Amino acid sequence: MSDKNNLLAEFEGVVSGHRDGHGFVVRDDGQPDIYLPSNEMRAVLHKDRVMARIVRLDRKGRPEGRVTEIIERSNAPIIGRLLQEGGVWLVAPEDKRYGQDVLIPKGATGSAKPGQVVVVELTEPPALYGQPVGRVKEVLGEIDDPGMEIEIAVRKYGVPHEFSQTAMAQARALPDHVRPADLRHRVDLRDVPLVTIDGEDARDFDDAVYCEPAKVGKAKGWRLLVAIADVSHYVQTGSPIDVDAYDRATSVYFPRRVIPMLPEKLSNGLCSLNPGVERLCMVCDMLINARGEIHAYQFYPAVMFSHARFTYTEVAAILQNTRGPEAMNRKPLVPYLLNLHDVYRALLSARNARGAVDFETVETQIVCDESGRIERIVPRTRNDAHKLIEEAMLAANVCSAEFIEQGKHPGLFRVHEGPTPEKLETLRNYLKAMGVNASLSDEPKPGEFQQIAKATQERPESQQIHTMLLRSMQQAIYTPINSGHFGLAFEAYTHFTSPIRRYPDLLVHRVIKAILHKQKYQLPALPTPGEAHAKLSKRLASRVKPPAPNARKPSADTLAWQAAGLHCSANERRADEASRDVEAWLKCKYMREHLGEVFSGVVTAVTSFGIFVTLDAMYVEGLVHITELGGEYFRFDEARQELRGERTGIRYALGSRVQVQVSRVDLDGRRIDFRLVSGDDDVVLKAMRDKSGGEGGAASARQDRRGGKSRPPAPMPELKAAVRRAAGKKAAPKAARATQSKSRRGKR
Repeated sequence: MSDKNNLLAEFEGVVSGHRDGHGFVVRDDGQPDIYLPSNEMRAVLHKDRVMARIVRLDRKGRPEGRVTEIIERSNAPIIGRLLQEGGVWLVAPEDKRYGQDVLIPKGATGSAKPGQVVVVELTEPPALYGQPVGRVKEVLGEIDDPGMEIEIAVRKYGVPHEFSQTAMAQARALPDHVRPADLRHRVDLRDVPLVTIDGEDARDFDDAVYCEPAKVGKAKGWRLLVAIADVSHYVQTGSPIDVDAYDRATSVYFPRRVIPMLPEKLSNGLCSLNPGVERLCMVCDMLINARGEIHAYQFYPAVMFSHARFTYTEVAAILQNTRGPEAMNRKPLVPYLLNLHDVYRALLSARNARGAVDFETVETQIVCDESGRIERIVPRTRNDAHKLIEEAMLAANVCSAEFIEQGKHPGLFRVHEGPTPEKLETLRNYLKAMGVNASLSDEPKPGEFQQIAKATQERPESQQIHTMLLRSMQQAIYTPINSGHFGLAFEAYTHFTSPIRRYPDLLVHRVIKAILHKQKYQLPALPTPGEAHAKLSKRLASRVKPPAPNARKPSADTLAWQAAGLHCSANERRADEASRDVEAWLKCKYMREHLGEVFSGVVTAVTSFGIFVTLDAMYVEGLVHITELGGEYFRFDEARQELRGERTGIRYALGSRVQVQVSRVDLDGRRIDFRLVSGDDDVVLKAMRDKSGGEGGAASARQDRRGGKSRPPAPMPELKAAVRRAAGKKAAPKAARATQSKSRRGKR
């Protein structure tokens, strides 16, 4: 479509507000967002569904629009603090994407007191010359109450947090233990020393494992049992508990609190594979050869008895020292742990052989005190016990996917596709700019990514290269159309191992049981996705490959499974967003205690509006805005993922080490701002080399732009002064600041 036709056409989408007053229309067709200036946002609110027309393109070709019709007002509640100003009651939204305060009539405040956090239901939408009006629907409490950030997040993102009365009544009617009648048609594994291995803070136990040496043909191998809680035995399709579980689709994990997918009687009791009690389970029983290949497998329902509840730390200590105190305390079970470690090493060799992508990244854990305040943020270290369980679960998931495919039964696969052509081209340009001598094919295999990771792991900038490799990949989704898992290098993959906390796993269990009984599992009539994630569902739907022109029209069954996959994928994203929001709030509150302090850190993201720096000691990320980088103009080089000073040649790229001062913390905006104190010696030396006219330096760049005429390199005192200015000793001149402020720094 031509630009002229685009300017005449109208597009439907959802309004996404911005804290600075403007907004965007996120188009349903997946095309670039339409910018809405602040005057266009007066009659609409964040999350409203609208029709918009593009009225002009800015100097970079980005569309700017006008709202032509409000199709549907969002019914999402607004959370904020109740204030009284000049005798007028109003609520200031906690989510600053709602650009207007909500007026509250005198009789609509309920029992709320000034300063308290409340949930507001709109009674009148905004207009061009009038603010929105609402009433207090719920009082959450004081802003400093322990756990208030979680109460806000679950409502802000529409996370279901209360079970229906019918679901709770059904849960109360369930037995407290396994009954004799439940054991019919099950394999008795109560004498098999199955054990669970989880984190110290785990409360629900989905999986148990056991391994013994076995002959695979005439060669050495292992028999690996992965026993998974049989949730489907207790949660029947279409029952009240099932309806609530589908609505949630996943458990949501916050620091110090979990919002479970299932009522606690199931998640922590009847279904959880707790030690010392009988539990029903579904078992993936595998024979694995010395090369780590799954030679054979079978699925069957069973009854088990967990012989121990291990932690990752405990198992790692036993594997490191089989004569240590941990091993002595668990002496009868140590041989089975050693068997598990042996099969893990075989599975790991198979992973390496198929070229699965495996980047080591730092995950963090927030440690809070009893009042919910952060005490410290620590890195999560993955030891052999973590990896052992991970490989065992991967093996069971692969068998599940293959079993469903061979049974020719519809189901949900966990699909992770390779990079899009656009992301692939960006990655190629970056690798070329970084001097990485490796080529990527038009349809790259996971092994190509892994080879690049291995080839660059000794380079100083290896972390930034690996970050770019990760960013080039798409997010995984649930879909009935299997197209493999790129990152894990599996032709078919699904989720079988966590039915207590993930609804797709529960569906996979039901499908496997149906195949075992030579039946067909029929999805129930599914409710319409809630507004909180309808927009994301539409975006995910755009990633589903359209059928070939001559292909048969998808059946109603396939469409139903596709809808279930989109729903589960969208809710997974919603849970991640809510968890990140709470973590960001806690980190901001934590960093308010460190205002003015100086820390060392590393650049973890580079944008046109500044650099994001993660602190070494705190594992907290903040923004150094481009106006804080010094007194010159910085140009963003997308290929190299760096900001480069035009005058000094100073560069800030992924992996650059810097020292920053905590200058500002915006709790409402979940934003931490840093001021640059100094960069590392490499940055200064690189600037010196560039100023001397080195290849690829600032001098040669100027020469290219000016047709061969370049200024001579600056004397050393001038360079030193420029470096000091770039380190933040002097504010940027007004002209530079004005130019940089035009960037869309809100969309980071």
